[in-house]
Amino acid sequence: MVPTITITSSETLENSVTNSVADKKTSPNESVTVHKSQQNSQNGDNNQKLRVSVQRESAIPMGEYNGAEYIGINDVPLSPRANNAKKVSLLPLIFLIFYEVSGGPFGVEDTVQAAGPLFALLGFLIFPLIWSVPEALITAEMGTMFPENGGYVVWVSYALGPYWGFQQGWVKWLSGVIDNALYPVMFLDYLKSAIPALGGGLPRIVAVLALTLVLTYMNYRGLTIVGWMAVSLGILSILPFVVMGLISIHKIRPSRWLVQDVHNIDWNLYLNTLFWNLNYWDSISTLAGEVHNPKKTLPKALFYAVILVVLSYFFPLLIGTGAVPLQRDLWTDGYFSDIAKILGGVWLRCWVQGAAAVSNMGMFVAEMSSDSFQLLGMAERGMLPEFFAKRSRHGTPLIGILFSASGVILLSWLSFQEIVAAENFLYCFGMILEFIAFVWLRIKYPNAPRPFKIPGGTIGAVLLCIPPAILIGVVLAFSTIKVTIVSLAAVAIGLVLQPCIKLIERKRWLKFSTNSDLPDIASDVH
Repeated sequence: MVPTITITSSETLENSVTNSVADKKTSPNESVTVHKSQQNSQNGDNNQKLRVSVQRESAIPMGEYNGAEYIGINDVPLSPRANNAKKVSLLPLIFLIFYEVSGGPFGVEDTVQAAGPLFALLGFLIFPLIWSVPEALITAEMGTMFPENGGYVVWVSYALGPYWGFQQGWVKWLSGVIDNALYPVMFLDYLKSAIPALGGGLPRIVAVLALTLVLTYMNYRGLTIVGWMAVSLGILSILPFVVMGLISIHKIRPSRWLVQDVHNIDWNLYLNTLFWNLNYWDSISTLAGEVHNPKKTLPKALFYAVILVVLSYFFPLLIGTGAVPLQRDLWTDGYFSDIAKILGGVWLRCWVQGAAAVSNMGMFVAEMSSDSFQLLGMAERGMLPEFFAKRSRHGTPLIGILFSASGVILLSWLSFQEIVAAENFLYCFGMILEFIAFVWLRIKYPNAPRPFKIPGGTIGAVLLCIPPAILIGVVLAFSTIKVTIVSLAAVAIGLVLQPCIKLIERKRWLKFSTNSDLPDIASDVH
C-alpha cells in the first residue's frame, strides 16, 4: 500500500500541503497527519504554523474521500536539495540534447575527407537509424523509469550491481570530460584563420584557459540559465547555414553528391567521426532529476532532438558538397567557414565562424552539466563521497563542476582526432554495459513502472540492441593500438578505483550517505 498524506485542520485548508511525505520505510498502515494550528501574535496578526507528526491510523475504505491528497512513492520529489532550483522545461531540454549530441555541423567535415560526398551523406542518414534512434529510445525508457540524477549509472547499478554501476559512471564521466576537451580546441580551430596567433603557443593556452573558466562559471550559475542559453546559441548556430542554403541554390550540382571512391576510404576516421557526431543521447539522463515532469518531457524532447540533429548535419553537407567543387584534402575541421566565403563572401565566413564559436560554447556547457550532475547523482546513491552532492546557491553541483573543469584543462592539449578516438573507445565500453542493463532490467523487473516503454517485450529489447552492438564492435576494431592501450588503462583505473573508494568508506576517512528520498525499484515492484 502506498503511504498517504491525511490533512486535518481546525478549519478548511485552502491549499494542499505536500511538502512532508512519510518515509518509504513506514509500515503499510501508517500515514502522515499534518495538523494546521493557529497562533495569535500580540499585535493581533494570525500566523499559521504547520506541525508534522506520524501516527498509526486505520486505512480509509476504498471509494471514500476525506480531503486527503495522495502522493505515490514514485511521485515524491527526488531530491529536496534540487527543489529550490527551477526545473528545465521542454524547449530548453531539446536544445540541451542537441548540444549534448551535435551543436550543428561543425566537426562533420572529416567524413567527406575520409570517404567522399556520397558516403558522408549516406552516413548521416543510415547511422542515426542504426545508432541514434535505438540509443534515444533506450534513454527515453530508462530515463523515465529512473527519473533522477545519475542516469545510466543507476540503470547499471540496479541491473548488474553497484560495482559495475561505478564502472559505468567512471568511463562515462571520463569520456564526457574528454569530449568536453574538444570544444575549446574546435573553438580555436575556427578562429585561427582570422586570428593566426591562436594556432599555437602561449596565446592558444591562455585562450583555452580563459574560455574554460568563463563557460564553467555559466554552469555554476544554474541549469535553467544553461538551458535557455542553449536555445539562443542553437538558433545562432543553425541560422547561417539556412542563409548559405538560400544563396547557393543556383550553384548546387546534384552530380557532386554521388562522388565516391570505395578504394580510397579511411574507415577509421570515417566511423569515428560519424560515431562522435551521433552519440551521447543518453547523457541527458544524468539531468533527469532537474527536468519538469520528466516522465512526459524527456521522451518528447528526445524525439524532437533526433530530427533537429539529423537535419543540422545533412542540410549543410548537401550545400557544401553540392555547391563547391570537391577537394577532399581540404575537408577538415573548420572547412565550412571557407565554403561560406566561397559562396557568400567574407561576411558569411565571419558569421559561420561566429556560429562555430557559439556552438562550441553550447556543447561545452551542456556536456559539463551532464558530467557534473552525474557525479552528484552518484554521491546521492552513496557511490562517491558526500561532498560531491553539495550544491551551490544556484542549485548546481559545485564540486562536480570543478572536477569536470579540471579534467577539461588537463586534456585540452590533445589533438582533435586523438581526443575523438579515445573518447569513442571509452564510450563504447559504457554503452555495452548500458545495453546489457537495459535487457536485464526487462527480464529482472518486467512489471516495474515504465512511463515510456519500447514495444516488443524482451525479444524486442534484444533485437533493438543488436545493430548498435555490432557497430560498437566495428568501431573498436578500427581503433589504433595507441588509443586501445590508453583506453584500456583508463578502464583498469576504474576497476581498481571502486574498491579503494569502498575502503575509504569503511575506514570512515570521508563521509558517504544515500539520499533516502530516491525511489527503490526493487521494493516498488513487490
